[in-house]
Amino acid sequence: MKAIVYREYGAADVLKLEEVPKPVPAGHEVLIRVRAAAVNPLDWHLMRGVPSFVRVFAGLQKPKRTRLGADVAGEVELAGAAVAGLKPGDSVFGAVDGAFAEYVSASESFVALKPQNMTYEQAAAVPIGGLTALQALRDKGKIQSGQAVLINGASGGVGIFAVQISKWMGAKVTGICSTRNVDLVRGIGAQKVIDYTCEDFAASSERYEVIFDLVGNRSLAEFRRVLNPRGVFIACGGGGPETPASHLLVGMIKQLVLGWFTSQQLVGILAKRRKEDLELLSQLMTSGDITPVIDRCYNLSEVPQAMRYLEEGHACGKVVITMQEHN
Repeated sequence: MKAIVYREYGAADVLKLEEVPKPVPAGHEVLIRVRAAAVNPLDWHLMRGVPSFVRVFAGLQKPKRTRLGADVAGEVELAGAAVAGLKPGDSVFGAVDGAFAEYVSASESFVALKPQNMTYEQAAAVPIGGLTALQALRDKGKIQSGQAVLINGASGGVGIFAVQISKWMGAKVTGICSTRNVDLVRGIGAQKVIDYTCEDFAASSERYEVIFDLVGNRSLAEFRRVLNPRGVFIACGGGGPETPASHLLVGMIKQLVLGWFTSQQLVGILAKRRKEDLELLSQLMTSGDITPVIDRCYNLSEVPQAMRYLEEGHACGKVVITMQEHN
């Protein structure tokens, strides 16, 4: 089968389309014929091995695992002997390892049935972004109906789900984005949209119970200024390929230390792959409470181009890899 492989850290040029053995699913795994995948910042962090502490678990000198791609949607071709809830022919989506390929093997606990009203490309756009937004806002932010929520980076791969999930939870949502994405962010449920090119959220008199920062382009002090005394600030990622590891570490340490001395909660989020949360996201897609936004689609051979585009930091919604060229 064809798959994207990388054997050294670096820019997108390290990604190669190669012939590799087709995986064989273990007892609790399913073999998925990939119909679509999606690109995440996680992929370029692993591809480049940055920030440097990523290499502690990914491999110090070169990547331990040579495959990328976490978001997937496709059809179950073969189910392991211990798989109970899925069967060949089922259309599924989920968060896996090595989705930039014609086939991928994954634990049945990391995938769920694809909503019938979603295409494979739409379903593949959801897992990592949707899980991150859901777990951040529900588990960390503990959003209550009527609360004011601020989402910085509302038009990005996680932000589009954060806006919609906040609205579904009954929050009053304010989204921050660039001029060209104002109408989109308003259209997916934000009651107020701040165009950061002409308005400074930190200078506003507005106060929020929950702030979800997906960009990392403003100081923690500025966010705390508009956060209620007992509000929750959630940081997720931030920075680009050239952001020094020292900058990220200093920010993390500052947030941790300040959290000891304030009534405000200052937390981070690292999404977990949970079948029950994927099933909830499936229900929200079926009901129309979540609608994926796709910026661009690339073919499997074009994953390097897709990665370069994502690294530019201007994607509106998700960047999707379609397998149409190989079907």
